[in-house]
Formats: sequence, structure tokens, C-alpha cells
Amino acid sequence: MRIGMALNYSGGFKETVAELADYEKAGLDIVFVAEAYSFDAVSQMGYIAAKTERLQIASGILPVYSRTPTLLAMTAAGMDYVSDGRFTLGLGASGPQVIEGFHGVPYTAPLGRTREVIEICRQVWKRERVTYEGKHYTVPLPADQGTGLGKPLKLINHPVRERIPVVIAAIGPKNVELAAEIAEGWEPIFYMPEKAADVWGASLAAGRAKRAPELGELDVIAQASLAIGDDVSGWLELGRPMAALYIGGMGAKGKNFYNDLARRYGYEEEAEQIQELYLSGKKDEAAALVPQELLESMSLIGSEGFVRDRIQAMRESGVTTINVTPLARTHEERIRLIEKVRELAS
Repeated sequence: MRIGMALNYSGGFKETVAELADYEKAGLDIVFVAEAYSFDAVSQMGYIAAKTERLQIASGILPVYSRTPTLLAMTAAGMDYVSDGRFTLGLGASGPQVIEGFHGVPYTAPLGRTREVIEICRQVWKRERVTYEGKHYTVPLPADQGTGLGKPLKLINHPVRERIPVVIAAIGPKNVELAAEIAEGWEPIFYMPEKAADVWGASLAAGRAKRAPELGELDVIAQASLAIGDDVSGWLELGRPMAALYIGGMGAKGKNFYNDLARRYGYEEEAEQIQELYLSGKKDEAAALVPQELLESMSLIGSEGFVRDRIQAMRESGVTTINVTPLARTHEERIRLIEKVRELAS
């Protein structure tokens, strides 16, 4: 089981990256760099590549809407080059708040766009002349839609690898099926191992039934906050505001993927109340209603025995990479957390 860590995208990036070498020595396998509406993730990942030697580097995630498919392919090839083959392209649809609110791009057809983006990327990495006619992307642009001068082109450079791993962040049934069908990895959010099969099992089975053998086994990447000790319950409470934000505030009623997930986990009443309170501005009251069971089961926060059992539950549910957020007051303590979770997951 691999151990990953997500970097905070809202500040202190240079300081955090300066500490990555210590995490690398402690056994960290992969680092995930998000892109929301802070600095772009690519420049930061290039910086990480220059500051590390063994650590795998993944975008977690790049939205499929904010770059053309061929630019995503070029970016991935460039990142794979500067990192000596250590890059994983994490893709996702993000949400209308970011895509329409920040990028000014219509949030349409996330499923179809994701499939077409990945198909085009794999053409580029093979250095094929890109010719693609899809529902959402056509390359090159047809003569009647442009100047008529566009001709099929192939990537000038020779990529380090012609098959860069692709991870899809997904929680909806059809998106999860797509990830299991065409991607090397799948990254859900708010992962409860005991309920994962009930919520996603059918989608994963349907996708795997169509999966090409050359893709290998699906890498399942579960996120979890990490704190180990006899008195670490306070760290668990830090997850309440974030859970409330997603369940209650990341979308309007009927258009919130995370609220839908909470309902599918069996928290229909709580999800309804959290959304009502959050959208009416009562964020603290919404956070107070996030079920304790949900927070505990999604985390690695507790005694060493508890964390060991949670890792085993994740493994039994199919998780192959744990993407942790180590929670401690000092850098040295966070390093020890990575060492300990590495030991417990071995």
C-alpha cells in the first residue's frame, strides 16, 4: 500500500516543499498537488520535481475544462520529463463553482469531456499525429470552423513514457465507472471503507468489465486525515467545517455531488439539514451536524490500534494508496506520523 500526502494549495508552499525531502526520507511515496483557484498546480509540481529525487508527483487534480486536451497532454509530458518519469496526471471535473465562477467556462458534459481528454492525451504521448473527432473536441479544427490551415500535428519532443498514469477523481456512479474502465487510478473523496462497496461496487464492477488489460489493476486512492495517539480527538473536529462546506455549500440543492454522496452513505436527514443551514449562512450549526461516525470512519485519527484497524479496513475494501494529511503541531511530529503510517501499512 502506497502512502501519499496532499499539499495545501492556499499558502506557505515554498516552506511546505522545503519539508518534502524529510517526508520522502520518512517513506512518503507520492505527493498530490491540487489546483482550485490559487496558484496553478503545474508550476508548483515543477518546483517539487527539482527539490525531490524519488517522490512520485501527481496533480490532484487538474480540471478538464481549464486547458485544452492537447495542452493537458503537453503539460503531463513536460512534468514527466522534468521529474524523470515520476508524474501522474490526476484529472477531474471540479465543479460549477470553480469552472463557471472562476474560469468562465460552461460546466457541461463532465463525463464525455473526461473520456475524450484522456483519449487525446494518449495519442499525444504516443507521438501520433493527433486526429480526433468527438462530441466535445475535434482536432484539428475542421476547415469550416476555422481558417482551413489546421493540419494534424504530433508532439515534437519524445516523452519519457508513452503511457503516463492517469487518475480520475470521481464520486458519481457514471464517473466512477469511467475511472474503472479507462484510468490507471481512481480517487474518491470522503471515503468510508465499510460503505464503499454499497455505494460504488456496481460502478467499479461495470467499469472493470470493460477495462483494457494493459491498464493493470486499478489504483484506488483514498484520502484520510492522520493523527496517532491517545488524545488526538481534537484533530478530528478540524474536519467538521470542511465536511460541512462540501456537504452543505458546494452546490445548490439538487446539484451538490457531495451532498448526494452523504445521502448514499445513509445520512439523508443529516445531509438535508446541513445543506439547509449552510446555504442560509449558519455554517457553525451546519458543521455541528456532521455525523461523528462519518468523520471517524473517513479518518486515520486515533490510537495506534485504531489506525491499524482503519488501514486494514481500507485495504480490504480495495484501497491501494492512502493519501494522508498528517496533523501535528511540529514538522518533526508530522514526519513521525508518516514513518508510523508507513510502518502500519506495510
